[in-house]
Amino acid sequence: MEQFFRFCYQENQFFGECLPCTATVFNKYVDDPKVAEKIFIRQAVDKAIETGASLDEFAESSAFVKWREKQLEKQKSFAEKPLSQQLVQWTTSLKSSLPCFIFAVTSFAAVPKTDKDGNPILDTNGNQVMYRRRKLEGIESLSGLFMFDADHLPMSPREVYERTLVADFPWTVRLAYGTSSGFGLRLVCEARPELGNIADNQICLARDLDLMGVIGSTGKPVVDDSCIDASRISYCPRREDIYFIDEKHLFNF
Repeated sequence: MEQFFRFCYQENQFFGECLPCTATVFNKYVDDPKVAEKIFIRQAVDKAIETGASLDEFAESSAFVKWREKQLEKQKSFAEKPLSQQLVQWTTSLKSSLPCFIFAVTSFAAVPKTDKDGNPILDTNGNQVMYRRRKLEGIESLSGLFMFDADHLPMSPREVYERTLVADFPWTVRLAYGTSSGFGLRLVCEARPELGNIADNQICLARDLDLMGVIGSTGKPVVDDSCIDASRISYCPRREDIYFIDEKHLFNF
């Protein structure tokens, strides 16, 4: 059976090809134990640091020890950083290694693949290998979706999502989930062209959610305006962090 999709995914944000994200691919990642483990560790470390709990359990884990050794090979002064900073840097790298989705784009144009020195990579027949790279100028087609990101919320992310459930809410939400920090919300909605571009849609949605001007725990506005980039990634959530998903319109349009 042919699988349909509306957006792309990339196995790793730093490398790899942007490919069609079917329901099979999406469900594989949100149910992946490795994804769940990385998010759990990030939140557990943050909580331990915030509450002043012991960090020994994390410091002695084989995964952290192995990662720390690699950092010391790159930079000897890394050992001088406090353990809490080292752990935060580790969990940030775990987050950055999560699979990611590009909701606003259906496809990127294929470009020649090269090695680290810029030389063309050829297949066994001597033909140039092409791949779909995530670049703003390489967008081939838009999905009609846009991503709204609010982080460091002073209230529960689910509480903000539930504001979309009121009668006559003027936005069509296709996907909603809590972010890996535990304090953020991602909403993937149908864009409203009559309001303008992605940035205009985000501003209007923020107003309808009563989030305009709301300051988060970092002292900055909770609404992330960097999401106006259509090629912006969103890290994969755990299944348990998904509040709502409209699979019919995301994967079977």
